[in-house]
Amino acid sequence: MRSITQATWPSALHDPSGQREVAQNAHRTSGRGKTMVIDKGLGRHAFSDLLETAAGYIDCIKLGFGTAPLYPTDLLLSKIELAKRCGLTIMPGGTLLETAVQQEVVPAFFRTVCRLGFNGIEVSDGTIELSRKLRTDLIKEGLANGLHVVTEYGKKLSGSLVDAQELVVTAEADWQAGAALVTIEARESGMDVGLFDRNGDCSQSVLEAVSHSLGDISRIMWETPLKQQQVLLLQTFGSEVNLGNIQPTEVMALETMRRGLRSDTFHFGARVEPFIYMI
Repeated sequence: MRSITQATWPSALHDPSGQREVAQNAHRTSGRGKTMVIDKGLGRHAFSDLLETAAGYIDCIKLGFGTAPLYPTDLLLSKIELAKRCGLTIMPGGTLLETAVQQEVVPAFFRTVCRLGFNGIEVSDGTIELSRKLRTDLIKEGLANGLHVVTEYGKKLSGSLVDAQELVVTAEADWQAGAALVTIEARESGMDVGLFDRNGDCSQSVLEAVSHSLGDISRIMWETPLKQQQVLLLQTFGSEVNLGNIQPTEVMALETMRRGLRSDTFHFGARVEPFIYMI
């Protein structure tokens, strides 16, 4: 049997960009572009297979919308434990917290999230309305319970586009309250909401307005469930942009684009020819 050392890919093939390996070795520090996966109902084996294959390229797993309470408890506990063992943040979808607000069971939500072992939550108002005070209170309650808090800006209603100035105000208030990242809504479809039209294409004018208004986008997570959206954001902001709502089957494909191992971003791995001065 060949040794593992003999079978190791050259670094120039493993990461032509020369960026991802450095960031990965820094143990998911703020310098690495983050990938958030949306899990809409993976079973035990599929979830285990995902992490065995791609845990090194994932930072956060969101159990989409309100799916978390529907799992058999032993399966849910197993998924949470496995994700945390891989060093990942795992959280229920923001819609579940919105449901808790609507049903007036927020304290029970936080107790259950903590007892189950989740290490993150998403605070959103995609379906309901949250006052600024309540949004801030939910962020702070998450932090008080030792949870990694991600917030989400935007409505889930079709045709709801990003308002750049409103996003800036919301994001700054969320960060001030302690949120680690602010996600820009695109749903799991990536169509006719947020930055994207009904075909899933991005309004370049909106993207430019948002990025210009925000300035520093290192604490923004862009939901980009479709490949064309991932390519656009990578080409616009570079390989270390934070991308969310990635399908489990697309994690490896996205990582190849981050590294310049796919035609769409092949230039990420371009070698600069040395300048030779000749007399």
